[in-house]
Amino acid sequence: MRFSFWPTPMLPFEETLSLGKHIAATGWDGLWLADHFMPNAEDTSSPWPEAWTTLAALAPQVPNVRLGTMVTGNTYRHPAVLAKMAATLDHISDGRLILGLGSGWQENEHQQYGIEFSTVRGRLERLEEACQVIKKLFTEKQANFAGSYYTLDNASLEPKPKQDRLPLLIGGGGEKVTLRITATYADEWNVWGTVETLISKMAILDQHCETIGRSPDEIQRSAVALLFLSDDDAFLSKIRESSDRPIIAGNVNEVRDTVAAYREAGVDELIIPDFTLGKGQQKIDQLDTFINDVAPVARD
Repeated sequence: MRFSFWPTPMLPFEETLSLGKHIAATGWDGLWLADHFMPNAEDTSSPWPEAWTTLAALAPQVPNVRLGTMVTGNTYRHPAVLAKMAATLDHISDGRLILGLGSGWQENEHQQYGIEFSTVRGRLERLEEACQVIKKLFTEKQANFAGSYYTLDNASLEPKPKQDRLPLLIGGGGEKVTLRITATYADEWNVWGTVETLISKMAILDQHCETIGRSPDEIQRSAVALLFLSDDDAFLSKIRESSDRPIIAGNVNEVRDTVAAYREAGVDELIIPDFTLGKGQQKIDQLDTFINDVAPVARD
């Protein structure tokens, strides 16, 4: 099982770089950035660096770990342009990129930047076409595609990605459409979720794979959950009662048990955001405790 880190999107670049270097030096497996332009809030004035530019700056300075977006909003960039960006960054990172892609959901950035938001159905239809466009450009010398939203006309993309198969990760848990798209096109899949959520949705993903005649083993599965690592029982009880997001909460032994359960369920990668880990040295200490004292229980 891999363990990856997701830094707060509003951090200045210098701090993101410092954290990236730290996790690369201490045994983490991946670094993921959120592809958004602003907070999903009424006040959108907080600093929020752009994800792909940041990844390009991190790649030469943060060694060894996989790098990716959690996840790129398909609506923000034409998929052919995104494919070009991804192939370029795969070379910059010496073949460590994962292209995380989702349909896009955050309405305020579409509204502020004049980007068409469409409907849920429209965004999912675009996502499916984008998967086809990207895969064609990665694998074909001259790609052609005629969809309802995107077209390619003898399109070239050179250089191809450094990896023979640059992984395409689809993010989202929609059971009828998103998981079908995942089963059809993805090399990896991600969702926010508890162990129970992952078990349920992976079973549905497997069913979609069976329907299209694909082996479920071809798709790596990853989960995101907020970490609350503490010995304070009163604090943990409050968190368990109030959190509206999937959480992993407990002391070291309790968190070990939860992480082991993710692995037992079939999760290949667990992604830990730093949103709940405090600041400065407190954050570093939490990261180190997790990777040194918790992660070994589920390492391959």
